[in-house]
Amino acid sequence: MTLSPPETAARAFTVADFDFHLPPELIAQHPAPERSASRLLDGTDSAPVDRIFRDLPGLLSAADLLVFNDTQVVKARLFGQKESGGQLEMLIERVLLPAEAGDASTGEVVAHLRVSKKPQVGGRLHMAGGLHGGGFDAVFIGRWPDQQGQLFRFRLQGPAGETPYELMARHGHVPLPPYITHSDEADDERRYQTVFARVPGAVAAPTAALHFDEAVLAALDARGVKRASVTLHVGAGTFAPMKAGRIEDHVMHHERYAIPPGTLQAIADCRARGGRVVAVGTTTVRTLESWARTGETEGDTNIFITPGFSFQVVDRMVTNFHLPQSTLMMLVSAFAGFDHIRALYAHAIDHRYRFFSYGDAMLLSRNPDAAI
Repeated sequence: MTLSPPETAARAFTVADFDFHLPPELIAQHPAPERSASRLLDGTDSAPVDRIFRDLPGLLSAADLLVFNDTQVVKARLFGQKESGGQLEMLIERVLLPAEAGDASTGEVVAHLRVSKKPQVGGRLHMAGGLHGGGFDAVFIGRWPDQQGQLFRFRLQGPAGETPYELMARHGHVPLPPYITHSDEADDERRYQTVFARVPGAVAAPTAALHFDEAVLAALDARGVKRASVTLHVGAGTFAPMKAGRIEDHVMHHERYAIPPGTLQAIADCRARGGRVVAVGTTTVRTLESWARTGETEGDTNIFITPGFSFQVVDRMVTNFHLPQSTLMMLVSAFAGFDHIRALYAHAIDHRYRFFSYGDAMLLSRNPDAAI
């Protein structure tokens, strides 16, 4: 499924419009000591309000519906060697389904590969254990037909027929974002994962949901706020810089998603009682709005949300602070309004909020005049 930017916008934007200067020390390298102790910038009104994330339940009503992304981050970063002995790094983007692989048993994956010279078709890469055994082999099948031309297709061959997910769990590393400078540590395996992660497949966390802990979930329940979930397996493309000079020339990455029937019913019930659909994270927004535009409850989406987009499902959004000139900056600007987002980011920088995956959060309301 290919979803393009909206056909028209009331105001012309360039990629440079979504740039801003961020002091490097505001890029969070580690999570807050407690998930819900992160800061929350309440941007639902014209003037920003500084809060703590555990205040969120008090900002919602019993009529509202919170929708989470229940994807689970897999240990998708792997290291190995070529048959010649050269070192390499692999980042598995997705495990192929039998229908995608054309094989009932599969064991195939699509991956990014960092290596001095790409392998020949049929060539073996020795992963984790290297040339001396103890790991597994990745047999190169060929290029994957992605639009960016960056992905490679491999068949993983491990001992005792282990699945790709089992091999990653045993040999892989947590795929921390490129702006986090330390190698993955024991605490990252726990904290770069939501407390309700259920379906393995993501190579990046739905970071707005990292702030939720059992105490916040209990407070939401006590207030009567309903909860539902979708699944979108976040890909590495979420960190990819925009290479196109014009927004309309950007090629958006694809991600796999699914929406259960119960979530569709929960949305209908929320509408019937006059509540607000509150998406936790941009991945949830992209999933719900993909369904609204296509009617498809599962598949691949490359929806690209820019100012001028007409939102059909989401009324409020919980989100972290995003990279300059990124597609996610465009998404939140489309949702809450370009000028409002610029003002919120300026406030966050002035008040020393922490940015990106391990950083702080915002609460936004959909601005019906966002395209203006």
